[in-house]
Order: sequence, then C-alpha cells, then structure tokens
Amino acid sequence: MERDNLMHGARTALNNIPEMREWAEQYLKEKTRAEMPELSEDEFEKHWKYHKPEIMHAGAAEAAQAYKQRDRD
Repeated sequence: MERDNLMHGARTALNNIPEMREWAEQYLKEKTRAEMPELSEDEFEKHWKYHKPEIMHAGAAEAAQAYKQRDRD
C-alpha cells in the first residue's frame, strides 16, 4: 500500500510541476537508453515514443526521488 501511495504522490507531483516532469522524463529516458545499448538512435526513439507512458508511470517514484536528491549529491 505504501508503494501505491508513493507512486500516486510522485505522479501527482510530476503532473503539477512542469520542470520536475521534464527533469524526470529526461532522467528516465537516459536510464532506459543506458539499459538498451544495442538499439540504434532511431530504434531507441521509436521505442521511447511507444513505451514512454508506461516507463514514466512505472518510474515516477524513482524519478521523483532522484529529482529531490539531485542537489544533494
């Protein structure tokens, strides 16, 4: 249940704070790209365009946490 609350809070923040959403989207895109080095740039862009909504949803909590930590590191 706590995971659901965390994800809900993160999704709400991403939907209401445009700069946070842009940062989180770039963070998740770079992370996903690093996990798929075998794809060409064109192949990856097609993959990202198709899978972006589910990646953003699944990674919302992680991205929100990374956003908060970015200034601390």
